[in-house]
Amino acid sequence: MEQTGAGPEEAVPLRLRRAGRVIVLDPEDRVLLFRYDDELPNGRHWCTPGGGLNDGEDYVTGARRELAEETGWTDVPLSDEVHERTLTMKYADAIVRQHERFFLGRVEQAQRGLGEVQAMHTSDGIAAWHWWTLAEMDTTTEVIWPPGLADLVRAQLGQRPGSWM
Repeated sequence: MEQTGAGPEEAVPLRLRRAGRVIVLDPEDRVLLFRYDDELPNGRHWCTPGGGLNDGEDYVTGARRELAEETGWTDVPLSDEVHERTLTMKYADAIVRQHERFFLGRVEQAQRGLGEVQAMHTSDGIAAWHWWTLAEMDTTTEVIWPPGLADLVRAQLGQRPGSWM
């Protein structure tokens, strides 16, 4: 287990937080990302919709719920899991070890607008949202989580899995 502290006698295990995330694509293969203007260690970054799982929730169920909460959309089909990672980050007032699993979703409308989610965005610290092209992700100086997201999307598009697209 990952630990923090100056030495073994001060080591404190980091709490594990599980999270489900959705890489949402529009018909032009743009990716929906949310911007957070967090203090360090997270800092300003863009990431896919998603967040922590509720008790008893599996990753795909949590990803669907989080997508609905953050976008207002309940009609987005999800693929099987396409990526997973673990990172150390700040959540609430603690440093946690977050294990994330990612799923793909596709919307039918180009640059689809969000539902009535402004109050939720304010409470969760979502500062902005944008549909990014893969080329924009390749050339931006902004931090995007997870790193290499554009290449991950390209790899998935090359496979073109069946029914969810």
